[in-house]
Amino acid sequence: MNILAPPKARLGIEIVHDLVCPWCFLGIRRLMRTLRRRPDLRFDLTWRAFLLNPDMPRGGMARPDYVVRKFGGEERARRLYASIAEIGRAEGILFRFERIRRTPSSIDAHRLVRLAARYGRADAVVEALFSAHFTDGRDIGDARVLIAIAAACGLEGETVRSFLRSDQDCDAIHAENLRAHRLGINGVPCFVVAGRHAIAGAQEPEVIERLLDVAAVEATQF
Repeated sequence: MNILAPPKARLGIEIVHDLVCPWCFLGIRRLMRTLRRRPDLRFDLTWRAFLLNPDMPRGGMARPDYVVRKFGGEERARRLYASIAEIGRAEGILFRFERIRRTPSSIDAHRLVRLAARYGRADAVVEALFSAHFTDGRDIGDARVLIAIAAACGLEGETVRSFLRSDQDCDAIHAENLRAHRLGINGVPCFVVAGRHAIAGAQEPEVIERLLDVAAVEATQF
């Protein structure tokens, strides 16, 4: 250890997201790429739930019905998805919207992320959930799918199964969603750095990095 080297600034980052939001998949992929570019900093990531579809039935909704309700029709959705897919390719994300047959409630997926965080596996589970939904078209509202994803990320299957059968952390998910709205967060992704600086949207790494620089300077002054 070099005792002459200045200590690395440590920044807390709250990641407000929804696991059925393609822009969140893009934005978080860009955030992670940015963090890898900054070995001079340390980061503590906290995953915060946001519900884009708070009234979604727990069993989800057939994709055609959701598309009509959300976008007014298939043609508008197809144009939007084509644009997102093109942006995703630049980030190494293969969006396959045509594979999605049901739009799930994301509550149980968010609950799984909270459980994974207790075992230090939240980052891996979030990435796996996004990929399962947007690339593989799997129903991340289905407990069986969630258990399989969790197991692939190193969590014990029976622990996850028992957890999902309960209502544990349901209230916490709704509380986080309410807190986000009270803070003025009406869209995701949103990254809150050091509890003071927020940036919304799937921003380019250069934009995120400038915010990290500001927060890092402040962190060294206190």
